[in-house]
Amino acid sequence: MSLLKPILILAIYISSGCVNRDNKTVEITSDSQNEILKAERFTLARKDGYIRLKIINPWQGATDLNQTYFLVKRGEKIPSGYDSSSVVFVPLKKIICMSTTHAAMISALGEENSVRGMSGTGFLYDKKLIENTKKGLIADVGYEANLNKELILKVAPDVIMIYGIGSESAGYLGKIKELGVTVILNADYLETDPLGKTEWIKVFGALYCKDEMADSIYNAEAENYNKLKKFIARKINNRPKVLLGLPFKDTWYISPGNSFISKLISDAGGEYLWQESESAVSMPVGIENVYLRALKADFWLNIGSAKSKNDISAIDPRLNELPCFKQGNLYNNNYRINPEGGNDYWESGTVSPHLILKDIASIIHPELFSGNELFYYQKLN
Repeated sequence: MSLLKPILILAIYISSGCVNRDNKTVEITSDSQNEILKAERFTLARKDGYIRLKIINPWQGATDLNQTYFLVKRGEKIPSGYDSSSVVFVPLKKIICMSTTHAAMISALGEENSVRGMSGTGFLYDKKLIENTKKGLIADVGYEANLNKELILKVAPDVIMIYGIGSESAGYLGKIKELGVTVILNADYLETDPLGKTEWIKVFGALYCKDEMADSIYNAEAENYNKLKKFIARKINNRPKVLLGLPFKDTWYISPGNSFISKLISDAGGEYLWQESESAVSMPVGIENVYLRALKADFWLNIGSAKSKNDISAIDPRLNELPCFKQGNLYNNNYRINPEGGNDYWESGTVSPHLILKDIASIIHPELFSGNELFYYQKLN
């Protein structure tokens, strides 16, 4: 998930879903359903010259909520019986992204120049996108209460792509809805499998009419990931225990065991301390309860904004007593970060999870990859 502050527009989801002119839900029997291998939050189906894109439960805790769009090639007619607000003409020429993960997939398809707006351009890591920002080709449109509506209208994007974490941001809807801009909710960060997150590049492939290229990128990444995963499984004879994150005040927001990071740790030959838990949202746990379980941790990864041991100690001195802290087994995913705060882990990491997998495996099983230099991670001293 991007470092940018998440937003959600519930009513846009409702107003731009698939309805006919009688405001009744339209069901479609597709002629050709694209094969989706790992992702659980979207489907793509082809019928009569257009593609139906369905986004499934696009925020934490959502149930039975779908957002459906019809992707129609420019110059073609809108399918009869469907409201124009559910139609997106492709390939996209201009897009505003509210997350750097979305921009990373667009860049992978070679469509960087279509990105005309971002929420928080300072968080970008991609050099081409940063260059375009400096040239004035990418506008910073702000977020939530600080959204620059006039700038969005000036950009006049084909689509604004956003992600959300809950219906509490629904009040923000009116500000976007009034602009008449098509909004697509992206739920890639909710995928529970690393390759499921990567598979969202197929959504962008459909939006840019680069389906074959997107499939090729995904298939190559899946092959790299699965080959590495099998190698690790054959070679390991133990599973070190792994702690994640940092507390906020007195609460530690725990990623559940059915999260993508838990899957990465397992595939890397580790055991996440909460791997048996299941939840659709992050789990708030008191710091004392986390501390007791963390006494068993061999390694501590993804340590928030920490750049050194001192940063951890400043949050709570008791954390100094954890065995993994004393042994120096502290690694954060902030090695590829630029001076403005753009973290490539959240960008290219979404399309190259095999590099994250190799990093984690190299950390917890250094015997497997002797001399391997970490790509996204660094040891904290």
